[in-house]
Amino acid sequence: MAYPKRVKLVDVGPRDGLQNEAQPVSAGVKIELVHRLQNAGLKDIEVTSYVSRKWMPQMADNSQVMCGIRRAPGVRYSVLAPNMKGLEAALAAERPKWPDEIVVFGSASETFSHKNINCSIAESIERFAPVVAAARENGIHVRGAMSCAVGCPYEGDIVPDAVGRLARTMKDIGVQHVGVADTIGVGTPGRVQRALEAVLATYAIDDVSGHFHDTYGLALSNVLASMELGIWQFDTSVAGLGGCPCAKGATGNVATEDVVYTLQSVGVETGIDLDKLIDAGVYISHALGREPNSRASRALRVKRVSAGLCH
Repeated sequence: MAYPKRVKLVDVGPRDGLQNEAQPVSAGVKIELVHRLQNAGLKDIEVTSYVSRKWMPQMADNSQVMCGIRRAPGVRYSVLAPNMKGLEAALAAERPKWPDEIVVFGSASETFSHKNINCSIAESIERFAPVVAAARENGIHVRGAMSCAVGCPYEGDIVPDAVGRLARTMKDIGVQHVGVADTIGVGTPGRVQRALEAVLATYAIDDVSGHFHDTYGLALSNVLASMELGIWQFDTSVAGLGGCPCAKGATGNVATEDVVYTLQSVGVETGIDLDKLIDAGVYISHALGREPNSRASRALRVKRVSAGLCH
């Protein structure tokens, strides 16, 4: 099977991962995590969310984190900004502290849309349209996250036609790139490929990425199945951070460490230093009082110890 020779990973751990933590995580720890990720070679990092503190208190330090990052050349820093108030907050700092990319999100499931953001899919698109326009006017790239593109905790299986409709509406309002998300981790390779094919009818392959949760242990298989179609960009989460508050039992996005190890094993380049990445995962996991949720991290750290390389 011929895979793309190089894959780009967007680490969403600092935002999508940490937003689900019940315990507080200081701005200093978040900033250090971003620094460790970029030092490991990550060129795309989803840093924080500009949303209501009432609904997402873990991201209340968004401006402090964005202004505290020591930016590295060639790294794209993205933030979630799903409404005009959020975008305005993201642009309130001096321009060098602005995000390089904003993320808006929509669901392929009508029920999930109502449960997650209290509005219909059509209403969510109407809400995002001015945000997309304003971001692009200011030279900021816009990425759209398409949640529940394979399965929904309320509706069950999601048909590809629903995913295709969401892709077309996002394209219509000017979203430049879309991520196809298996939000609750129920996807199988065939179902994921069909969802991606529905999106590829509207978006070019360079403007589509995959976002797979690992609830049933199939996220890595879904990454490889996506690569069979030529998809070369994926969201991952250091140490497997994250989950879905709307879906009991759903795990975090696939661990960045596991994806990098897998891609290296099939000869695909990522530009990421796996040892430094593992250390970043250990750093944030220990700050949270637990071990990384990454099989590659656990195995390679045991190997370090047996080789006398542990410090």
